[in-house]
Amino acid sequence: MDLRPAPVAPPPVRRRPRPGGELPAPESPARRRVLHVLGVAAVLATAVYLVWRIGWTMPDGRALWVGVPFLLLELHGFVALVLFVVTTWDVSPARTRPGRAEDPDPTVTVLVATYNEPLEVLLPTVAAVLAMDEPHETWVLDDGDRPEVADMCRALGARYVTRPVHDHAKAGNLNAALAHVTTDLVAVFDADHVPEPDFLTRTKPYFTDPRLALVQTPQDFYNVESFEHFRHGTALHEESLFYRVIQAGKHNAGAAFWCGTNALLRVAALRSVGGVATETLTEDFHTTVRLHRAGWRTAYHNEVLASGLAAGTPDAFYAQRRRWGRGAMQVVRLRADNPVLGRGLTLAQRLSYAYSLSAWFDSWRTPGLAVLPVAVVVTGLFPVDAPPWVFLGLAGSSFLLQQVATTLLGRGFARLHWSLLFDVIRLPSNLAATLSLVRRGTGTFAVTAKGRTGDARARARVPAVLVVLLAVLVGGMVYAGLSMAGLTPTRYALTGTALVPVLWLGVAAGFVTAAVVRIRDDSYGTERREGHRFDVTLLVLFDGLPGTVVDVSLGGARARLPEGSAVLPVGTETWLAMWVPDRRSPVITPVVVRSRQGTHHRLEFVGRDWPALAAVATTAMGVGALRWRAAREEQQWEPSTLAPA
Repeated sequence: MDLRPAPVAPPPVRRRPRPGGELPAPESPARRRVLHVLGVAAVLATAVYLVWRIGWTMPDGRALWVGVPFLLLELHGFVALVLFVVTTWDVSPARTRPGRAEDPDPTVTVLVATYNEPLEVLLPTVAAVLAMDEPHETWVLDDGDRPEVADMCRALGARYVTRPVHDHAKAGNLNAALAHVTTDLVAVFDADHVPEPDFLTRTKPYFTDPRLALVQTPQDFYNVESFEHFRHGTALHEESLFYRVIQAGKHNAGAAFWCGTNALLRVAALRSVGGVATETLTEDFHTTVRLHRAGWRTAYHNEVLASGLAAGTPDAFYAQRRRWGRGAMQVVRLRADNPVLGRGLTLAQRLSYAYSLSAWFDSWRTPGLAVLPVAVVVTGLFPVDAPPWVFLGLAGSSFLLQQVATTLLGRGFARLHWSLLFDVIRLPSNLAATLSLVRRGTGTFAVTAKGRTGDARARARVPAVLVVLLAVLVGGMVYAGLSMAGLTPTRYALTGTALVPVLWLGVAAGFVTAAVVRIRDDSYGTERREGHRFDVTLLVLFDGLPGTVVDVSLGGARARLPEGSAVLPVGTETWLAMWVPDRRSPVITPVVVRSRQGTHHRLEFVGRDWPALAAVATTAMGVGALRWRAAREEQQWEPSTLAPA
């Protein structure tokens, strides 16, 4: 077989551009003034509206039982608005302190925590970590004790680490490794988060501050067709506002917290607070509270330096949010480490933590505001003692100003229609999480499903709470229509008394319907692929014929032969040679043809040539491919088991 490279080599792969993922430039004084004026105006306008509501519009008699709950929901929204404005007031990028020439360069161990993630998910992370700039050790902490992971680590040059007792989930896994780490810093990555080559170069300079414990970077995702992404193919996702704006605001309040992955931490700081917290499901958030209480500082580097797998299905999304929410409620129940009431925190830190914890309860306001109009149309009692159109004008103008301020303070990451839609989508998980505050038992740590979740495409089941909510809203509109036709016992004193809540019900039902449609969308059904498929352009020889690979995953590729070329029948076993950047020789792997359409052949990789697959992975991800070689000369680590310290 002729495996000489084609005459024209593919262009080298550079760092993949991530629109909006770069470090934001400082805002101009004029822009900041405009944003601050809008934020203050929204707060003041809402406060004036609420004073009017309390002083002049509260109903009498039986109508109080709908008037008081409505006022409480409005007051809750006002508190959320104030906390949001305070949190996003200053999102200036973090700055590093200049170091001294005599300061030693801190040493780093990179910890990749894994349990049951498929190798197609884990391999790109390990390969990219090994290819990062700056000297570092790479430890793969496998709580699944999988021989195939050990084989991969041995072949690539990472240290494979297990522990004799698998307690406390990820927190226990990290603590077991932390007891044996000898470096100054540890970088922590989840199994599916693939770092950029310059991750350490960009984050290490912050540690010239001797009291700095943590540098957190944003979480971003490369599977842009996930359930979390607002639209297929766009980078904006449900967590964008938090990672690109809210965390930046928390940094300037001294309260940026660890998010479990894509972070660099000082080993001495972690050890000073007893290691990673094991008492709650949100070990990262809880550990940060302890660090702040102990006087350590944290920083947020607002630049995307790693990308992972977002929750691809509704089921994975809900499982993840329930775990986060239950962990937050566990922190609320703590006495010493309660970030609002505990000792050792500044007022700015307390307000920042209060916003994070209170946000979980926003999901109670959403169904409350949706269901209250049903009570209005059924009873004929209006919660506001004012002409309907006066109320609609004042409430609507206040709401509009709130949304304008929220959108602009969100710096482009808070889109109104998407925010309202995901407020509804989050209802089932957030309600369940917040109820754990008063229920016994808070669940156990569950790894978010990544990769294959089933063999057949199956649509997700709509949570019962959304089905019931939609039925109540539609039933309310039907009842209102029958009442206005004189077919029910309810009579309305004014036409507007019915039209205002019915309009509200229609909008709410529209958003719930949109949430149901999204959950049931076939594209968010069961994931049948082990790994993500990337669009690439690589020159290849396929069964000795020149062609091109047009997409690739760690399980296979799609090869295109020129028009008029011979084609291979399904089931053919042959070889594929791919030329990837920075390798003198091609990546050669055995393949089998699984399907064919014209000259396009869907191929499955056969066997586990780990260095070859690492080269394919880093090429596909666009991270570290220029540094991954066919043969590595670094020290080869043997598998090890961490004995108790």
